Amino acid sequence: MTYQEILAQARTCSGPYCKACPVCNGLACKNTVPGPGAKGIGTGAIRNYQKWQELCVNMDTICENTPVDTTAELFGRKFVLPVFAAPVGAMTLHYGDKYDDPTYNDILVSACAAAGIAAFTGDGVNPAVMEGAATALKKNGGCGVPTVKPWNLEVIEEKMALVREADPFAVAMDIDAAGLPFLKNQTPPAGRKTVEELRKVAELAGKPFLLKGIMTVSGAKKALEAGAAGIVVSNHGGRVLDQCPATAEVLPAIVDAVGDKMTILVDGGIRTGMDVFKALALGADGVLIARPFVTMVYGGGAEGVQVYVDKLKAELEDTMSMCGAHSLAEINRSMIYGY
Repeated sequence: MTYQEILAQARTCSGPYCKACPVCNGLACKNTVPGPGAKGIGTGAIRNYQKWQELCVNMDTICENTPVDTTAELFGRKFVLPVFAAPVGAMTLHYGDKYDDPTYNDILVSACAAAGIAAFTGDGVNPAVMEGAATALKKNGGCGVPTVKPWNLEVIEEKMALVREADPFAVAMDIDAAGLPFLKNQTPPAGRKTVEELRKVAELAGKPFLLKGIMTVSGAKKALEAGAAGIVVSNHGGRVLDQCPATAEVLPAIVDAVGDKMTILVDGGIRTGMDVFKALALGADGVLIARPFVTMVYGGGAEGVQVYVDKLKAELEDTMSMCGAHSLAEINRSMIYGY
């Protein structure tokens, strides 16, 4: 199947909210929650996408005419691209009943591993979600990153016990999920965490620990203080707080503050290999992509994931070759117009 054929197929089965748009820019779904939209007036996801598009790259082809290398490494694992599938949950609620969370994670983890990248898996109130994710990760040699919600510490300990059995190469927590209604209504309440609480979570992880949902220099420094090995600059796709800046807007300052001390990934509106290039040029070590991977799985299963990874790789290679970068290490801010 081609990329366009997979999109067309996804439109037949991705539920009433996601339109599997030709360009996933947040306009059609806007503030559709349930669904893949953003919170409030729905501009968060739209702004994320638009800010990457506003960045222009500097073309420079006066350089060696040798192949470019897109391979990346994260916590000792090598990947064909610095791209990872982001964690997504409540599949039937937001994307239709074709897949539940365990089935989606099983397909995604295996397909990403086969394609040479890795998936971050989601979490949910139902214990079966993390159990299924752990099973999928274990089946694929720990090639993935289970992402735990910011529950109370007792529940986190239970989740981490499952995670340890899967032996993943890293563990994450999407701390920005504190803005999700179903977490706020938990008893005892889940959500925001202190540096001391996060330090305990990092210890429980027993693996390199990533905090997803960092949008300020202050937040990045607190993540570092808590013992996180890395962060994901993310506003949860605009789904937890309306009228935030875009991740592309805050990324450079965060990189300047802590980039030499920890791994920095970024998500939010990244859709193409050129977007990946821009993120790397601003200082990120890699990117996460969420909604497009959902569309690829719904429209084409494992084949859809491979098609999308191939598309991203070709686009990144083309951008690198036209901007004078032969490896990811050579990508820098001078390759972005105006920097």
